[in-house]
Amino acid sequence: MTTAPSRKDAEAAPGKPSLEHAARFTTRAKLILVVLCAAQFIISLDFSILNVALPDLGRDLDMGQADLQWAITAFALPSGGCLLLFGRMADLYGRRRLFLGGILLFTAASALATFAWNPGMFITGRALQGLGAAAVVPTGMSLLTTTFPEGPQRNRALGVSGSVLSLGFTVGMLIGGAMTDTLGWRSTMALLAIVGAILVVAAPGLLAESRGALHPRLDLPGAATVTGGLFCLIYGLSATGAVRVAAILAALLLLAAFVLIESRAAQPLLSLTMLRRPTVAFGSLGGLVTFSMMSAFIFLLTLYLQDVVALSPLQTGLFFGGQGVVLAVTGMASSRVIRLLGERRTLVAGLAVQGACTAAMVATEGAWPVLAVLCLASVGHMSAVVSYGVTVTSGLPDSAQGLATGLVTSAQQIGITVGIPILSAVCVAHASALRAAGQASAPALLGGVRLAAGVDAALVLMVSLLIGYALLRRKARA
Repeated sequence: MTTAPSRKDAEAAPGKPSLEHAARFTTRAKLILVVLCAAQFIISLDFSILNVALPDLGRDLDMGQADLQWAITAFALPSGGCLLLFGRMADLYGRRRLFLGGILLFTAASALATFAWNPGMFITGRALQGLGAAAVVPTGMSLLTTTFPEGPQRNRALGVSGSVLSLGFTVGMLIGGAMTDTLGWRSTMALLAIVGAILVVAAPGLLAESRGALHPRLDLPGAATVTGGLFCLIYGLSATGAVRVAAILAALLLLAAFVLIESRAAQPLLSLTMLRRPTVAFGSLGGLVTFSMMSAFIFLLTLYLQDVVALSPLQTGLFFGGQGVVLAVTGMASSRVIRLLGERRTLVAGLAVQGACTAAMVATEGAWPVLAVLCLASVGHMSAVVSYGVTVTSGLPDSAQGLATGLVTSAQQIGITVGIPILSAVCVAHASALRAAGQASAPALLGGVRLAAGVDAALVLMVSLLIGYALLRRKARA
């Protein structure tokens, strides 16, 4: 008597492994994934680990309130501005070489920031950290996509990497609060240096060199305009008054010049043909929006929890630990969701859930209800994070992976950088207007947070609809 084949057997064609088997990693592949994810983790950790340490840092180094923003901006400028340049250099000169150089620079810069005795030395360390991060992030992602073949293995690897990346940003506040309270702010930079030193020792023996098959010249005019444009954009969003306007105008001019140069260059830094691919263009848009709006949402919640609910920095960090667990679990499960729904549907659904839950913040009060809303929003956010990376990099040859992952990581880093100043301006302006109308400080801040959360939600939901129309409708017609 014969039995009907199981679903697993039916999914596996003769001579081919099942989907579950195909997604399994060898021991060496697991170690490579650990190294690459550890590098991504310390970079994302660096974005947030100092947030709750800034007051102590300012007192220790005698930095005024106006100067403290440079503790964050000095890192964000090179890390966001040089991503596309280093992504292209990795394709040309070797991803492993640039990855290892970036880790070494990041580790040395973290040690410099740890032992800084004046503001100039500390800001220099932070800027060098950002430069190292700009080399590590795109090369680490392209090493991942070229190490793990397209399909179940890459989806699973991107799921792990995406969860680690978002987890690092969230856990950074928890670790930063705990370490600052017990060991002082310098311990936060020392932690990054220690993990970086471990990677400097472990990575060379595991990673194989990888580069594009073709060796075109580096597009120097394109590199100069896009790097300058991104620098001006990030600086402008961190500045105020006339300086902000001038920097953003300069950014627009430089980025317009970049597009013109790329349209005429024989060997462009960024292929406009690649950007015409709907999956690359709309996938990158989804990544930019999900990162910018979630990082801004977390910033708004930090204000709400400390200035309205009156939690301490350490309690606030512990609050975000619950979100970290949700991010990790969702990231691990996202590859299975993508397998069932496809990366495009997962991206659209993830953005829709993130936007809807952010909208619920407008009518939510109290730490525990807010935590529930945040965890639900994080499920959507992490689903969008993993699926947009798969969307952008799928169907491209290895020679283009550095460019594609440069776009992926640019969306991440620029998103984290631009979301907070934009929604912070909305929140502060409305809160100031409410205070001027006679409201007390805490209720006025709550009003500002709610308006900014509404703007956040509206933007995410609109982009979800746009991507759904552009990608799902196109796929249905194909």
